[in-house]
Amino acid sequence: MKKLFLPVFALLFASLIIAAMPTEAEAAIYTDTVRLHILAASDSEDDQRLKLEIRDEILKKYGEALKCEGDINAAKIKITELLPEIQIFVQEKIKERGYGYSASATLSEEWYDTREYEDFTLPKGTYTSLRIIIGKGEGKNWWCVMFPPLCLDIATENAPKDDGIIDYTKEEIKLITTKKYNVKFKILELLSDAFD
Repeated sequence: MKKLFLPVFALLFASLIIAAMPTEAEAAIYTDTVRLHILAASDSEDDQRLKLEIRDEILKKYGEALKCEGDINAAKIKITELLPEIQIFVQEKIKERGYGYSASATLSEEWYDTREYEDFTLPKGTYTSLRIIIGKGEGKNWWCVMFPPLCLDIATENAPKDDGIIDYTKEEIKLITTKKYNVKFKILELLSDAFD
């Protein structure tokens, strides 16, 4: 009986692990997302306010354009094409507010910790990121999801709360909207840790 117990237990355990493993579609959450990451010049009240004003300006001007892309590859191409314009736009908005800071805009890969938003959670891992640095970028930062445009409602009064979430696959939506971290979510994070 003992000889039979171990193989049966191992098979059952392996089946549970395999069932809990994220599918390829769920793991694509990292490649199907572009985060918006804005770093303030400092932690002063004025610089933090400026950071949020710049956030709103970027979302108002560029959020709708990306919403129309509907495809992550097209969105990345569009952002890359817009980078020089975004940088100039941010610098102009900073100057309009009476600051002398420079600004940079890049599209790069960045590591993010697990982030809980009001209606969804993104697992920790490496994501493509539209990164805006104001001045030396030494202050607290702000980030959200630029594509699909999940943070558009911050800057646009009429945007629905789930704006953009429909651009994820059914598996991705289920993964990120589960209220409590499920086993797949944790395994996905562990896998992300292992490969970064």
